[in-house]
This record gives sequence, C-alpha cells and structure tokens, in this order.
Amino acid sequence: MKMKRHNVKIKAICLLLCIFFCTVHMACKKLIAVDEPINTLTTTEIFSTDATATASMAGVYSTMINGSIGGSAAGSSGSEFSAGVTTIVSAQSSDELYAYSSVSNPSADVYGSNHLTALNAGYSTPIWTSAYDIIYKSNSVIEGISASRASMLHDSVRNELTAEAKFARAFSYFYLTNFFGDVPMALTVDFNKTENLARMPQQQVYRQIITDLKAAQAALPADYSGGHGERIIPNKWAATLLLARAYLYTGDYADAATQASAVINNSSLFGLEPDINNVFSTTSREAVWQLKQTATDGTLKNATPEGIALSASTTDHHGYPNYGLTNELLSAFEPGDQRRVKWVDSTDDANQGGPGSTPQPQPMIYYPYKYIISFGNADASQPPPQYYTVLRLAEAYLIRAEAEANGATGGAAAAIADLNIIRNRAGLPNLSSNLIQQQVISAVAQERRIEFFAEWGHRWFDLKRTGQAHAALSAIPAKQPWAGDYQLLYPIPQSEIIIDHFLTQNAGY
Repeated sequence: MKMKRHNVKIKAICLLLCIFFCTVHMACKKLIAVDEPINTLTTTEIFSTDATATASMAGVYSTMINGSIGGSAAGSSGSEFSAGVTTIVSAQSSDELYAYSSVSNPSADVYGSNHLTALNAGYSTPIWTSAYDIIYKSNSVIEGISASRASMLHDSVRNELTAEAKFARAFSYFYLTNFFGDVPMALTVDFNKTENLARMPQQQVYRQIITDLKAAQAALPADYSGGHGERIIPNKWAATLLLARAYLYTGDYADAATQASAVINNSSLFGLEPDINNVFSTTSREAVWQLKQTATDGTLKNATPEGIALSASTTDHHGYPNYGLTNELLSAFEPGDQRRVKWVDSTDDANQGGPGSTPQPQPMIYYPYKYIISFGNADASQPPPQYYTVLRLAEAYLIRAEAEANGATGGAAAAIADLNIIRNRAGLPNLSSNLIQQQVISAVAQERRIEFFAEWGHRWFDLKRTGQAHAALSAIPAKQPWAGDYQLLYPIPQSEIIIDHFLTQNAGY
C-alpha cells in the first residue's frame, strides 16, 4: 500500500498531531527523562489509521528541518542538529570555517579556537536536546504503532513507519555519539526506564545504530513512492548508505564496501550529477535522502536554513557573511577544481555600514555556496530549487574507496578507480595508478575533505576517527595555544547533568 504523505489535510488530524508533538516537546525539556507518558487517548487516535500514523512520522521530518513547534524555520540552523548546527559548529571545530564576527575579537570564537568550556559551549545544548527530541519522537512512533490495535492501520504501513522511526533514531544517535562520545541510550518513552540513564559506551551505541539500520533496510521500500518521487522520505537506500557509514566508522571495511556498492550499483535510481551545480537540487539523481524545508516561513521563503546561515546577507558580493572559509581549506583545493569554482563564493562586506553608508571594502571573505538561496535572493513566490541534502551518492564512492584502501575487496587499484570518478566529475585528472596503500589512504582523506567541506561534520568526524585531529588542528594559528585533545568531544550540557545524576561530564570539562 502506497502512503500518501502530502495529502493529509484533515483538520482533526492536524489538531491531534499538534497535541501529540506539543506533548512530546514539553516532555523533552528533561532530555530523555520525560515528565510522563503521552496521553493514552491522544496516542490511540494518532495511530488509528494509515493517514494519522503517517502524518506523525512526517512531523518528525518537519521538526528535523523546520524546528520545533512555534519556532522559526529560518532560525532552525541554530537550534536543530539536523538543520545546520552540525555543519556550522563542526566546521569551526575542525579547519573549515571561522566566525566572521569574531575576527576582531578572536577570544570570542571558542569553537574556531577549540577553547570550549562547559559554560561557553553554547551549541552543545541545541545539538543534545534536538537529537534527543527526534529520538523521543521516533520512540513514540515505534511504541504507538506497536500498541495500536486499529484495523485501519494496515501492516504494510505499520512496518514501513516503524522502519522509518528506527532510521531516524539511528541517524540521531550517530551524531550524538560523534559529538559527545558515550551517550545515554533511550529506546523507549517509558519514564521509569529513561529518568536516570547513564552513558553507554560508544561501541554499544554503534551496535544499536547498526541494529536499527539493518531493520530499516529490510523493511523500507526500494523506491521514492513515499515522497511522491521526491527523495524526502528515507528508503532502503538511505538506510543502506548510513549503514555503510556506520561500518566504516567502526572499522568493518568489508561490510562498508558491500553496503556502499549496493547503493552505487543501483544506477536506475542514482548517478553522480555531471554538473556539480545540480548536486543539491530538488531533482538531483545524486540525492539519496533530503529534508524538505517548509515553504510557508516568511523569512526562510524558498531557501534552506543552512543556505541562509552560511551565505552572505546579499548577493551583490558586498554583504555580511556569518562565517568565512579558512585559509587552510582554501589552500587545500587543487587548481581547476570545479568544487572550488562553483561551491565557493565571496564578498568584501562593503555594505557593512548599512544602506546609504559609504562602502568600506574589506579583504575578500570566502564562504560556502553549496546552497545558493539566501536572504538576498530568497523568493517566496518561487519553489525551492534545493532541499537540504543529507545523504548523497558521492559518499558511497568515497566510503567504498576508503574501505578498499584498507583491505576490502579490490584493494588500492579499486580505491583509485573510485577516487577518479569523484575527481573527474570535479574536473581533475586521474590519480597515478602507482600509489602505495598509505598514499591511497591520504588521497581518500583529501577527496573527502574537498567533496564534503562544510557539510554535515564530515571533516571534523573524519579527523577524529582516523586519529589525525591532533596533528591537523593543534598547529593551526587560530587554535593556539592548543587547549588539549579533550576538545575533540563537546561538553555535555551542564543543565542535563544537574537533572540526571547518573550523567557524567566528558573528561577535561
């Protein structure tokens, strides 16, 4: 049975969903220690039909990109780990972005300098709370469907929505553990079981992530019928690609290569976009999963939250940027790389004095331009040309290349071939076929750095998982003096430690 996610317009459904997620949102004030279970009557009504149950999961995706109920979708890039926060803070913690507003006051740039404390790490709280919010809502869907005996909620829909919720839960835990290390593992909405949870070792967190993704992979459809052709509902291939990433991060190179190959080999659905300007478009064949932003926010208009956060305030190359690309990143591009040409823009901030002021040009500031709509050119009368791309085919190639370089079937030769596919698309020549293993591994790291710059924390996480973070970051002038490798994990919000006495702080904070 095909689910019609975008045709749920019944006012009663909307009202029930509002009650449902408002209750969830209020409950999540205590991290994962919720005040009380969701009202039984409301839960029963929400999971009584295919349409209402489907709408409940659609609400999870909406929160991920548009923020919680009552918030500003345009501002969700600063409040939701899945709408821009992950990119913005991790790019500063690594070597990709600097806060332009802090240029005259470097001590204020605690992420760019890696001088976080438990008190000044302001983004720790939104990352933590927004991720657990999605986990709680996902658990609510899983348990609500399991408890429902409604005959109008059909088995095919039950199975698919449960799989989607497990995917969303795994996705959220992936980012939590990469930011904070060991984290509490909440797999239920039962207050008595989640009130005081201790931190779970990261190895066990990954075990649960992989378990959830396998379940999602087995139950999700292999097409995009759920989103009426748009790639906005995770399917089998989204679960497969995220599973490949989880295997890569845990050093299971054989399984990482197998899962990545499954996505790559599905050429009927996926293919690299020859023109990298189209990679993030709503119709991109490279997209494996995208989050679709609202079209009704008066500030966001037809932009993505991250597009507004990372672009300059105007499109005339004189606007104010929130963040600039570091010299370390800019110097890492090879000559002629189309990713440097098309995914980077610049401004001199000559309009800094405001309308009517005398222009005061500054040295050029370069910023990410993967998302081309910002405040300066957003247009509510036009459909969005881009959705927020979460998973894309290029990652499958680079996962497989790294796995091959580390011993998966095919070895160095296959890894070089995969790297050349990515390089050729960017207008770069083939790598030498005579590279030895360590050179291939270094080439993989370089391509990942350039392909995924300022994108979903890839660079930050890559440096940490490969043991290269200290060497790459501690020598950067902006990060002197190096505070210590404990900065490679963020501090757990103090407010959460106060609530949960079993929750301990990361070492060094």
